[in-house]
This record gives sequence, C-alpha cells and structure tokens, in this order.
Amino acid sequence: MIEIAGCPTTPETTDPRIPPRDHVVTRHLLDRWVKTQPDKVFLKCGDTGEEWTYRELHGKVARAALGLQQLGVAQGDHVLVWMPNSRECVITYFAIGYLGAVYVPINTAYRGRLLEHVVDLSDARVAVVHCDLADRLREVSLAKLEAAVVVGREVPVSGLRVYGWEALCPQSGMLRALERPIEPWDAQQIIFTSGTTGPSKGVLTSYLHSFTAASVDTWPPITADDRFMINMPMFHVGGVSVLFAMFARGGSASFIERFDTASFLETVRSTGTTAVFLLGVMAGFLEKMPARADDADSPLRVVYMVPLAGDIEAFAKRFGCEVYTIFNMTEISTPTHSEANPVVRGTCGKVRAGVDVRLVDENDCEVPIGQVGEMIIRTDRPWAMNSGYYRNPKATAEAWRNGWFHTGDAFRTDAQGYFYFVDRKKDAIRRRGENISSFEVEAEVTAHPAVREAAAIGVPNEISEEDVLVVVAPVEGGTIDPAALLEFLRPRMAHFMLPRYVRVLPELPKTPTSKVLKHELRSEGVTADTWDREKAGIQVKADRFTKTSG
Repeated sequence: MIEIAGCPTTPETTDPRIPPRDHVVTRHLLDRWVKTQPDKVFLKCGDTGEEWTYRELHGKVARAALGLQQLGVAQGDHVLVWMPNSRECVITYFAIGYLGAVYVPINTAYRGRLLEHVVDLSDARVAVVHCDLADRLREVSLAKLEAAVVVGREVPVSGLRVYGWEALCPQSGMLRALERPIEPWDAQQIIFTSGTTGPSKGVLTSYLHSFTAASVDTWPPITADDRFMINMPMFHVGGVSVLFAMFARGGSASFIERFDTASFLETVRSTGTTAVFLLGVMAGFLEKMPARADDADSPLRVVYMVPLAGDIEAFAKRFGCEVYTIFNMTEISTPTHSEANPVVRGTCGKVRAGVDVRLVDENDCEVPIGQVGEMIIRTDRPWAMNSGYYRNPKATAEAWRNGWFHTGDAFRTDAQGYFYFVDRKKDAIRRRGENISSFEVEAEVTAHPAVREAAAIGVPNEISEEDVLVVVAPVEGGTIDPAALLEFLRPRMAHFMLPRYVRVLPELPKTPTSKVLKHELRSEGVTADTWDREKAGIQVKADRFTKTSG
C-alpha cells in the first residue's frame, strides 16, 4: 500500500488573476479530483480500449512518484523523459508533477550532437527512456545523468544505473511530504523547440502558463464533458497542453501513439472522442480521403484546425463537427481564437480577452492595419506565458524586449480585428524586391486536388535574391504534372509568387510533430529531378504565360 504524507499548508495568493492551487497544479488537482469524481473516466486508450478513472490514475501516479522519489528525485528536480506516446509516458508525466519536479521531454527523433545538447541542457540526473531509444545514449556524453528507467526490454548503458519499469511500480512505501506547496508559478516542464533550424531551446513553462494556454477562457468550446484526443507527441506542446487542459477541467482524454489518416474516424468512434486538434496537413489528408456516407457518424463535435486548410464549411458538414482555429506556440498562451466555422479565409481568429497583441516593425514600432509586422504579446495574468529559455539568457533577452514577447512570426490584421499569419520571419522568400509568404504559396498549392502536401522555399537566383521552389507530394495513387500545377496556380496568386521550380517527392521530410524540415529541402536546393519552368520554355510576366518559340 502506498502511503502519502500530508503536505504543508501556507496561505494562497489573494490576487484574483491567479486561480487556487487545486485548480492549476498537478498534485493539488489530482488530490481534488480523486475526492470529488473518483469514478469518472479520465483516459481511454485507443489501441486496447482500456480506461482509467481518476481513482486509478491517482493510484498509478502515486506509485510512480514513490518510485521516482526512491531514485532520488525531489521537488524542483528535472526528470528527462524520452518516450513515444504510451501509458508509461502518461503516468511518468503526472508522477513528475505529483512530486513537484519538472518534466523535461525530448524529441524521439533526436540522436548524436542534438541529443547530447538537450541531455546536457536538461540538467537531469534521472531519465525515463523507451528501450528502443536507449542505445543512442551510448553515443553521447551523459552530462549529469546518473540513472535511467528503461521501459521495455533491458538495455544497459555504460555510466548509468539502469532500472526496469518496475522501479516505478512499488507496491508499498511512504511518499514523503513536499517541502512546500507547489505554486501555480512554479516550473511544470521544459519543452524544447523543434530544433529544425538550429539547436533546440528549452522553454520554461509554469503551471499557470499551461493552464492559461488551453483554459476555458482560451478554448471556450471545450468543457469537462468532452473527451479530447491526444494525437500529438507528449514532447510537444500540442500533446501535453491538451492532456493538461482536460485534466485541469476534470474532463477526459483519448490517447493514441500517433495520428493515422486511415484509422482516424474509427478511432474517434471507438474511443468516444468529441474533440481533436488537427494540424492543417492532417486535416488535408482527411479531406482528400474518398468520402463515405458515414463520415459524419461519430461523436466528434469540435475540431481545432491549425492553420485553416481547404473548404471549412465542407469539412464541417462532411465530418459533422464545428471547426475552430487559433494561433499558438510553445512560448505563449493562445492569444487568438476564432468563431465556429470561420468564413474569413486564412484567419487565425481575433485576440482573446486577457492578452495584448501588437504587430510591429524591426524597431518595435506598431505598423498600420493591413501591413505586415511581427506579432508581439503580453498578458494580464502573471506567469501566463513562458518564463524564458532555460540556461539561455541571450535568447530570453532577445525574445522579451521592451516588456513584450516577440514571436518571430509575421502577421497582418484587418479593420474587423482578424489576424492572418503571413510566415515565420526566417521562412519568408525575397524575389525581385517582393516579400513572398511561403505559407500563402503552400496554401494555394495544396488546394490542387492532386497535391497532398507542399513546402515552399527560396533558392538562390542566378543574379540576385531568390526564386520560389515548391516541393510537393501527391495524393495516394496520384501524380503531379508541374506544368499543369503552374497553370492551376496562375489565377490564384500574384505573378511574382508563382514558383519557378517544382520538385515532386513521395513524401516531405518531417519532424515527429509533422513539421516539414525545410532546412533539409533548402540544403538540397534545385536537384536533378526538379522541374524548371524556364527550361520548359514558360515565362511569367504580369500574370500572363507565354510559350517561347524554338
């Protein structure tokens, strides 16, 4: 039997902007739910149909927390977690929080120098690692790591004390009291940025940050009666923030290892899922599947689609749901939110209550409505956004300039208050004096029925600046004719945006969170298999095509 020592009590803040601990903090929340709704189902597993009530979750988490404590983990310590989505990952996530320690997950694709970088940056002495990943630890410096719980088969790692999962399943013992109550502003986790263009940065996230990012105020359609599908990795904010949002609401989550287009609707039905987050590429995959008469026959009622893709009205009708969109990133807390089934093409919604947003130039001067500027943000609630980049004061200072957080993303807004994502500042393409949004090019390219996914990048022009290269992948069983694609795009975009180059691949290279690895495509550039419209004799001038002779 696991015994849990009582926690010290101290007065809570009277600041009305900060909810009580048992509304925000993992340990205090779980203790509250096990008293008030012990038999409510919190988790439904997509592969087996297994269900965990809040009482069962509490038992599993308390055992794992005791196991971590026996390995030396104390309040405030960092624990490295390197696992795919799994039951063990969910238990570990909550157990770390139950101790008041800090969850530090890392991307399952990491290896070599990048793996070594995040292991060192984590400052963790204890790790929980899947057996299929543990071998990679032999290739790198282990920094402060001393012990690892390896999930699955036994994998010895030189320099580490290695334990099996049973180390986190003790059947008896005393879980010591906390040194102090866990506060809403304490660090809950360090989430690493994707690292697709450089070394990953560790985003320090407080409980208040996680709570605010997907709270009732920021995601109003989601209630405690919903079951939200976790289909993003738990080393990504799209995975952990949704799980924590449903936990904080006292709601329910369904859980899958990864998104699969073919089985998606059946999984929704079998798990009773009512809400899901879909990247635009995921929604596009679903939209381009052959329609079936029972597509709308499921409990799904809310889809968060980021960014908006395709015909939203048709998507909502086909799948029997309401579609919303937002803008968010690991460092912030959902500053914009749309109405249901937005008819404004390309929007990411309007600014929510409790947050200030400005679009500014390189000197932080606000740009006029309709002009493109970098989005900067601040919130009314303390600790409602990131607490900086861990052990990276230079990046923290650069991002938090003049009292505002700088997103690095370019937007424009209209007179009605709608915001429109233009591009990551680093992804913008410069061609003949024009700034081109890769995001807008990709949106038009993927509108072609034969295109499943696309990435637009800039490649060096022979004279100066850049030309547009689009890398595309066809729908299953389909083919893409570059000349026909160009003709399709002509009436849909300005002439200077039309791609010079088209490269067709079976699939675009991606991170485990489905972000296209544009730096790989840029480094490959114009390959031997890339189609060039100029070599094909097609010229583009002021929106007119002319075929050159001879």
